[in-house]
Amino acid sequence: MEGDSVTLNSDVTEIHEDNSTLWKFGAKNFLIAEISREKRIFFTYDDVSDGRFRDRLKLDKWTGSLTITNITTAHAGVYKLEINGPMWSSKTFSVSVY
Repeated sequence: MEGDSVTLNSDVTEIHEDNSTLWKFGAKNFLIAEISREKRIFFTYDDVSDGRFRDRLKLDKWTGSLTITNITTAHAGVYKLEINGPMWSSKTFSVSVY
């Protein structure tokens, strides 16, 4: 519901040193969060596109799960998680807000 928080779970217990994790949003695959333990990158890109994620993204640096706080209809859409490393994997989430 609008105003709530939603967590998109990576289903990973811990991100390995040689993995990188990317969260992307929408049809244009805007990069909204990134983790690279090897490069010491733990970052959320709050000003993606039109700033709709400003102060709303929380990234768990151990599991890679992403939480969107105070969600609005502007946050509805497709989110894609990519974990790159020796074993590549991806996961897609479809978020609806009402």
